[in-house]
Amino acid sequence: MAEVRELSYAECRALLRRGEAGRVAISAPDGPHIVPLNYSVVDESIVFRTTPFSILATYGRNAKLAFEVDSFREARQVGWSVVARGRADVVIDPDELSHIRKLWPPEPWADGPRNLHFRLSWQELTGRSVGGAERLDLADEESRTAH
Repeated sequence: MAEVRELSYAECRALLRRGEAGRVAISAPDGPHIVPLNYSVVDESIVFRTTPFSILATYGRNAKLAFEVDSFREARQVGWSVVARGRADVVIDPDELSHIRKLWPPEPWADGPRNLHFRLSWQELTGRSVGGAERLDLADEESRTAH
């Protein structure tokens, strides 16, 4: 069996900053949904853009959400997963939007107008690695992912 290790907060944050695509979990009246999307990390928040009529726009405002990003090497049976949980809100303040655009604007891969910015400020950031995945060199990681 593969070794499972809890990741430190610093490791979770570094891995979160490494990515561009993840998944948001949201609860809607018809049940839970998992929404894949592109994101950025600005300060201590995950930022993403969506359409005004999406499930996230409809049910995600001021809602508790979970966000997950991961990477696995199935042939080697190693990988990691990071989960952020917190409350999401829509960013409408022009100064905040300017701050996001200056630091690391999220760039959706999907076409269409995705002009509604959401910020998920995490209250909990946890992660695990499996299969003896090497510990991160956080100094090197922070220098590569500084946005």
